[in-house]
Amino acid sequence: MKHKSVLLNECLLNLNLKDDSVIVDCTLGYGGHSSEILRRINKGSLFAFEQDSEAILSSQERLKSIGSNYEIINDNFVNIKKALNKRGINEVDGILYDLGVSSPQLDEDYRGFSFHKDARLDMRMDLNNPLDAYKVVNTYSYERLVNIFYKYGEEKYSSSIAKGIINSRPIETTFELVNVIKNSVPERYKRDKHPARKIFQAIRIEVNDELNVFEKSLKDALQLINVGGRICVITFHSLEDKICKDVFKSVSQIDNNLKKLPVIPDEYLPKYKIIKTINPSKEEIKQNNRARSAKLRIIERIG
Repeated sequence: MKHKSVLLNECLLNLNLKDDSVIVDCTLGYGGHSSEILRRINKGSLFAFEQDSEAILSSQERLKSIGSNYEIINDNFVNIKKALNKRGINEVDGILYDLGVSSPQLDEDYRGFSFHKDARLDMRMDLNNPLDAYKVVNTYSYERLVNIFYKYGEEKYSSSIAKGIINSRPIETTFELVNVIKNSVPERYKRDKHPARKIFQAIRIEVNDELNVFEKSLKDALQLINVGGRICVITFHSLEDKICKDVFKSVSQIDNNLKKLPVIPDEYLPKYKIIKTINPSKEEIKQNNRARSAKLRIIERIG
């Protein structure tokens, strides 16, 4: 399946792209957002982070056909500041995060991301990562499994699913894991949504340390952005969205202790302004079901 970039036009509009903009795409993937950004910055530069070697090969072809004013950085976006500083870049005009798993990753059976396809348990964004889903499922203690299922999956049957996993080891494949999950939850629970959805999400977050990586990277991104520059973040579940919301809120509000002052000194005024939050249109969700849980948050540096 070809990957469709979610909220593409909304991102392009809200990044305030100019001909000479310096833009960072923290989540290159298969180049959906990056290729459209590149078309709009003929005299600017694009730096795109990606740790999936297959996605890099695919995107390289796509971007090469548009222009040469880009660099793909084969690294985790947690290193955004260090990697850009190394290249002499200390400030940029726009930064984009699209935190969803790309369609080809889900659709390639052997990557083990999808509970709809049978594959060895993997789920690594970076294929060099020593931790994979197989290790999580087969070596984590009961307590540790319960914790990640509850914390990262918000799964109410975390305890019984963890127990089922411990009793069924070794579990080699995605379908074996799906069967264990199905056998560990009540019948009625299977009717609403696929019972493996939250567990697979939780394991993927654990394998790739997604939440800690995102929070650190976002805080660094705020320091890199120019005055007038914007950060656009597309999230797909409540945990990522909460991190984004909290980080944006913390830099865009006046300290409560200073609110009572008749005049607030300039150095204490917020340096960032929240622009808006955008949800996909009904039309987009109809055309691309994976957009249904997406949310775009935008912040601008004003000082």
